[in-house]
Amino acid sequence: MDIRFDGKRALVTGAGKGIGRDIAKTLSQCGAEVFALSRTREDLDSLKKEVPSIHTICEDLQDRQATKVAVENIGAIDLLVNNAAICVLEPFLEVSHEQFTKQMDINVRAAIEVSQIAARTMVARKSGGSIVNLSSQASLVALTNHTVYSATKAALDSVTKSMAMELGPHQIRVNAVNPTVVNTPMSLVGWSDPKKADPMKARIPLGHFAESIDVVNVVLFLLSDRSAMVNGAILPIDGGFTASGI
Repeated sequence: MDIRFDGKRALVTGAGKGIGRDIAKTLSQCGAEVFALSRTREDLDSLKKEVPSIHTICEDLQDRQATKVAVENIGAIDLLVNNAAICVLEPFLEVSHEQFTKQMDINVRAAIEVSQIAARTMVARKSGGSIVNLSSQASLVALTNHTVYSATKAALDSVTKSMAMELGPHQIRVNAVNPTVVNTPMSLVGWSDPKKADPMKARIPLGHFAESIDVVNVVLFLLSDRSAMVNGAILPIDGGFTASGI
């Protein structure tokens, strides 16, 4: 993609694996100084070996104080991707308080608090900036066993709109992307069985799941000045799944 981020400083959460890792690597390739945050040291070590210029931060977003200190220590942030999330599937009648609290904490609360720190650096420098929140098609349609995860992503969509409205006057744009199932190693653990995957693919007009690059390209566009008037968007990357109304 012919997009450059030279001179920009970017933070990507959940950057150890999958989409987050690919976003961090591509931002670095496009000239950004990248800070990759993950709770798994082994993932960060392998990322650092692959792209030595990336700064790695090993923190668990559930540790609010440690995360606050680590993110504040980055200093100025121009670009933020809130990618970190957890998903534990439970039937509605078995939804537990523990999983509700944990998923809300990581998927919503952490995104808010990391964004506050990053946005304050943008406001203080009067530099503007761009934030992208990784949501899900599960925020837009009902999916079996996804009650809590869907609720967290719907909340993140709402947070995205509020952020866009309040931060817009500071020239900080905030958008969300809502992918369908993406062919990453983590996703394939739950979607490798054709008995489960084929009915979902049948609901996608394009007939297949997304690849990580499909999400990365849209995120980079939203982070870049090429989307200068895009603010508060909730953008499905789903091959038409949510448009089909099935």
